Amino acid sequence: MKSSTTVVLFFILIASGTSGCSYQGSLAPDENDPYEEINRSLYNFNENLDNVVLEPVADSYDLILPEVLQTGVQNFFNNANYPITITNQLLQGKLSDSLEGLLRFTINTTIGLGGLFDPASNMGFLLKDEDFGQTLGVWGFDQGPYLMSPILGPYTLRHAFGDLVDNVFSPLSYIDDTLTKYSFKIIEKVQDRSDLSVLEDELYSSFDPYQYIRDSYIQNRKYKIEDGLINDDLEDDLIDFDDF
Repeated sequence: MKSSTTVVLFFILIASGTSGCSYQGSLAPDENDPYEEINRSLYNFNENLDNVVLEPVADSYDLILPEVLQTGVQNFFNNANYPITITNQLLQGKLSDSLEGLLRFTINTTIGLGGLFDPASNMGFLLKDEDFGQTLGVWGFDQGPYLMSPILGPYTLRHAFGDLVDNVFSPLSYIDDTLTKYSFKIIEKVQDRSDLSVLEDELYSSFDPYQYIRDSYIQNRKYKIEDGLINDDLEDDLIDFDDF
């Protein structure tokens, strides 16, 4: 593996699965997690890597870059990756949403100076999130087993396959210069890790952080596939990550 690729892998988001729902403490076996023993070992590896590399880098990033500039960075990557959402809206038969998504992408790419600003939201074209893993779920494909991957963090088999397909739709995948491409990827993942820092206290105060991440991740994926159409009891437990 080339050294530049290795550097990128070290900065892939470890805790991405925390963008989800509530944790319910229980050590009972979970049918979604048939490989729990292996997954827990990989979780411990990722956690150690996060403590040594990702967290210190994210803390330094927060110290150096003001919040207003971080918002611009997040806006840029939201916009750069938006063709993924637009394409999957179309694949799911959401023609109106796909058209609105295209308008949002066009407005923010032009008036928003390449996506650094988000004037489209002020015009009513709000940020949405669709990926091919969600599309497969809408099409009726089973999520498959829960998998804690080294470096990359939590997945289901369906989501992992979906991520591979989504790379085809991301404009950032087609940057010719290798250094530029991976520099963008590193910055994006550091920004993502920085955004998750606010959740650390809740994660580590849970009875079982591994299970917290697993349950949150699986519930969050279900929530996204169903476009938020969930029962009231689950909705009461959801963490509103749009506030962060």
